[in-house]
Amino acid sequence: MRRSVVVLFVALLASAGLLVGARAAIAAPAAADEAVEIDLYGLETCPHCHAAREFLEDLATEVPGVVVRYHELTGDRTAQLAYTEAVESRGESPGAVPAIVLGERLWIGFSASTADAIRDEVERRLAAEDVSAPAEAPTEERDTVDVPFVGAVDVGSSSLLTSTVVIAFVDGVNPCSLWVLSVLLALVLHSGSRGRVALVGTTFLTVTTALYGLYIVGAYSLLSYVSYLTWVQRLVAAVILVFGAVNLRDAMRAAPATLAIPGSAKPGIYRRGRALVSPERSVLGVMAGTVVLAAGVSLAETPCSAALPLLWTNLLAAADPGAAVAASLFALYMAIFLIDELLLFGAVVVTMRAARLQQHHDRLLRLVTGAVMVGLAVAMLAAPELLESVTGTLVVFGGAALVVAVLLVGRRFSALLWPTSMPSDGR
Repeated sequence: MRRSVVVLFVALLASAGLLVGARAAIAAPAAADEAVEIDLYGLETCPHCHAAREFLEDLATEVPGVVVRYHELTGDRTAQLAYTEAVESRGESPGAVPAIVLGERLWIGFSASTADAIRDEVERRLAAEDVSAPAEAPTEERDTVDVPFVGAVDVGSSSLLTSTVVIAFVDGVNPCSLWVLSVLLALVLHSGSRGRVALVGTTFLTVTTALYGLYIVGAYSLLSYVSYLTWVQRLVAAVILVFGAVNLRDAMRAAPATLAIPGSAKPGIYRRGRALVSPERSVLGVMAGTVVLAAGVSLAETPCSAALPLLWTNLLAAADPGAAVAASLFALYMAIFLIDELLLFGAVVVTMRAARLQQHHDRLLRLVTGAVMVGLAVAMLAAPELLESVTGTLVVFGGAALVVAVLLVGRRFSALLWPTSMPSDGR
């Protein structure tokens, strides 16, 4: 009898042990053979790859069960083939790094939003959810545009395309650059030579566009290097918010604009412009004088024109679309940016009549520019996810348009808001 009791007790203990072991096996979400494995494909020269690797290594240290494997693609044919297979099997085209693979999920590029998505996926898998079918990734809207001299280009996210088109157009109607071009052409018209007008206008637009393009490329290079730092993106957005608020204030008051070409620089612009009219000047002399004038103007108008390209490059760096897409969007931006100045230039050459930018034009352009800046900056600070979809992007621009409409209506009813007479600022 005693032996039977002992046997029964031992059997109960064994059963309890098996039950506890089974429960532990079910509760353990990340056993050694069930680790969450993440593969990172990158290049030693890629700053975003370094940022992604640092994040993933920190994640593996913080979260037990996460295993990170880094594959350097430089000079490693095996890693290159594995990268190509991993990307293509998930429906993407190889060509951009970093590429981060977690199960069936794939992320190309790295930013703060990418880090959040990876952390969420890891937590979901470690929570013992059904990972046989991964969480549905947001569908990336893609679009194709015809870029002048480039051809049909897939520009990735349509929301980024929308932002590029709108910001480039608003940037193109920059009151400072339009004023300088209109004044310069008006002065050269006194020569009575359509050829000289065409030469001065073409040279001026070529130089200023080249310098503007260099500024945009430099800003993008810097921001793309540190775009994974959320505080940098927010700092840029805060600066843009200040610039936008100043433009809105300038549009609604009688005082001269704050963000404008300094009054001290305008006599020099007039003087150099008149010098181009001199019949003694050779073609090379006219071109050289225009180049010097264009370079000086580009520097003088920096406070007026720097904010919008900075805003766009911040959006582009945060999205991290890859070098090919970024170059295509840059070409598109510059093409749209030049449209209004080319129209003004062409009209003057054809008609040989001056087209001056008036005071009320200046204020309207500042109103539109300020509203776009404020709308995008607020979205980047408060709800950056809005700018990741076409609908959200259109909502942001629609809000800016609504602000412009309300203030334009206010012009009809409030003399304080829109004074009818304004002091001249030398334009």
